[in-house]
Amino acid sequence: MNLLYSNDTQGEYPRSWYAATATPMDRFAPLRGETRADVCVVGAGYTGLSAALHLAEAGFDVVLLDAHRIGFGASGRNGGQLGSGQRMEQDALESLMGEPEAAKLWQLAEDAKALVKDLISKHDIACDLKPGVAHTGSNTREVAGLHAYGEHLRTRYGYDQIEMLDEEACHALCPSPDYKGGTLDWGAGHLHPLNYALGLGHAAVKAGVRVFEDSPVHHIQERRPTTVQTDKGRVVAEHVILACNGYLGNLNRKVAARVMPINNFIAATEPLGDDAARVLTKDVAVADSKFVINYFRLSGDKRLLFGGGESYGYRFPADIAALVRKPMTQIYPHLADIGIDYAWGGTLGITMKRMPFLARVAPNILSASGYSGHGVGTATHAGQLMALAIQGQAEGFDTMARIPTPSFPGGSALRSPLLVLAMTWFAMRDRLGF
Repeated sequence: MNLLYSNDTQGEYPRSWYAATATPMDRFAPLRGETRADVCVVGAGYTGLSAALHLAEAGFDVVLLDAHRIGFGASGRNGGQLGSGQRMEQDALESLMGEPEAAKLWQLAEDAKALVKDLISKHDIACDLKPGVAHTGSNTREVAGLHAYGEHLRTRYGYDQIEMLDEEACHALCPSPDYKGGTLDWGAGHLHPLNYALGLGHAAVKAGVRVFEDSPVHHIQERRPTTVQTDKGRVVAEHVILACNGYLGNLNRKVAARVMPINNFIAATEPLGDDAARVLTKDVAVADSKFVINYFRLSGDKRLLFGGGESYGYRFPADIAALVRKPMTQIYPHLADIGIDYAWGGTLGITMKRMPFLARVAPNILSASGYSGHGVGTATHAGQLMALAIQGQAEGFDTMARIPTPSFPGGSALRSPLLVLAMTWFAMRDRLGF
């Protein structure tokens, strides 16, 4: 079974609130026959779009292939949060890699946020970028940890964008009985993820990128030049970029051993009207401290966009709305009977350490994936870093590539069952509050 087709109709966006409110692009034709390029990019999400755009602006002839549509995968379905830092917190990175390397990774993460904001401004992308992401804790231990981490970022890295929230301030912002305090990061932000991807697509096409949709890649011949084979055509290119994330399949075994696809789910309620203030009193996004994270924000038409729940098989559950409603009503009991107008799933890539996996998988083939739910900024930046590496400026790429990324134990046969066991344990720990 192929994740590209397990849960979706070929070439069609899922029925999500994002797709319903996006500014669509005209469909691009599939690749037919042979074409040549300097660079072939496989995957038209944030990573591939950013790589293709930056390479085209640098004068390269670029072909961009996608099995479905621009922004079809996680890039067009996610929670839309542009977070600060890396997916792993800085104190953990300091322990893992040492303070000098952790400092480089912090700066790269700040560069990632700045890049997203700059691209939106430069290309006039209408994706409703707004400042503010709150991180909430459900008990005093979690709140203390959030406050200590905010102070660590201020004293060690000079990051002064974090507002500490005690229980009263947290409830004034996010009136949920589950949360006891937290932080509010004004340097982070949130946006309409599909419109952001489509905006990058428009910019890439304007820069000269040749885009082919409905063109799944099923084989890459690793030589120089490299041949990238689709169902009805092939690209012969000097360089190849793999930007497939959770939809990589078996295109590269080195990546597949380290990046595992999992499914995550989001629901959009009916418009809340004046009751929206009982969910959030400011136009910010929220992510909590649970291991299986709940993340949410209000849409422009005052719906609650709530992400929660994960699965590890190929198929999405039959009733996604019911799956998401459970954690949503734990956070907001008064929404138990609220109508849900949209509910959708998406496949993302995770790694063992929840840090992205960037690598040269062959002398002229680069790969970036495994953003582990932190991809709006990191994936966009990874695309730029790969574009720079192809131009001979590999410092940022090499810094990210030095992050240890172990293979999942048991290979593809056992990695899903083992992860299910681990996630079940952490979910139980969340429920018991320890």
